[in-house]
Amino acid sequence: MDLLNAIVALSNFVIVPAVAYGAQLALGALGVTLIYGILRFSNFAHGDTMAFGTMVTILFTWWFQSMGASLGVLPTALLAIPFGIAGTALLVLATDRVVYRFYRRQKAKPVILVIVSIGVMFVYNGITRVILGPDDRNFADGERFIINARQFRDMTGLEEGLAIRTTQGITVITAVIVVAILFWFLNRTRTGKSMRAYSDNEDLALLSGISPEKVERVTWLIVAALITVAGVLYGLDKSYKPFTYFQLLLPIFAAAIVGGLGSPVGAIVGGFVIAFSEVAITYAWKKVLEYAMPQALEPNGLVQLLSTDYKFAVSFMILVVVLIFRPTGLFRGKSV
Repeated sequence: MDLLNAIVALSNFVIVPAVAYGAQLALGALGVTLIYGILRFSNFAHGDTMAFGTMVTILFTWWFQSMGASLGVLPTALLAIPFGIAGTALLVLATDRVVYRFYRRQKAKPVILVIVSIGVMFVYNGITRVILGPDDRNFADGERFIINARQFRDMTGLEEGLAIRTTQGITVITAVIVVAILFWFLNRTRTGKSMRAYSDNEDLALLSGISPEKVERVTWLIVAALITVAGVLYGLDKSYKPFTYFQLLLPIFAAAIVGGLGSPVGAIVGGFVIAFSEVAITYAWKKVLEYAMPQALEPNGLVQLLSTDYKFAVSFMILVVVLIFRPTGLFRGKSV
């Protein structure tokens, strides 16, 4: 029974949160890797674009709630996500036309576009703070838990309870659906194949009659959808605060680089590697070890390698190690 309690405690505090967090990072990292692989620059405005898309979704969520519209046990934000995607798509397409396209036509080096994206990041951050403010925004409604700890204990008779939040279940299911649609699009449709060809060899793709403007436009649309969904899922699972999405830039980029920039599969794997690393290293293992070990060997301290305040430092350490020893990532993407 103690071993079962240890497994439940591990699932409750490490496995389930890490799976949900990893799915959110994976969606964000897919956006990073698409921009890097096709548009050939690292978009430092990624986190604040995510914040903007989530902000638009929150505003529409509040509007739907004021009209009495809801999805019952599910968050009303799911109704508002298409509007958030549309708002983000308009923003990134306008930014690309007004800002990035000029530098692409000038054949600017990628580092120039990175610097430009930092400027765009500050503009986006200012927009979200002016409209929605800098404070936490909780926009989750509906049922809070799929199963709570008390229900689990009553069903199993175990001492330890397992709680799975509705937002965690929605995150995993939504991420699976979005990733499946993305891979189908990239591998089965003519436009998706054109994007892959453009990423592999731009000159050969142009000679084949592929329109670079169409590829760039579709890339931004896909990225807008990915990061809006990722941002809304993260906001539902935790809470919304513009600066938090700026901080997410580090683990998202770490996930993309660990998996291999330019590799969609690598972005997904990297997201889960970063998530499990952050959660496992900052978790206090005392409770799990108390169940799993003999009483004489039970630890006295928390058995916590790092405080949760340093969870983003874990992403940074992993990123540094990968850049030193394997800059192409796990799936041999483009070297950073």
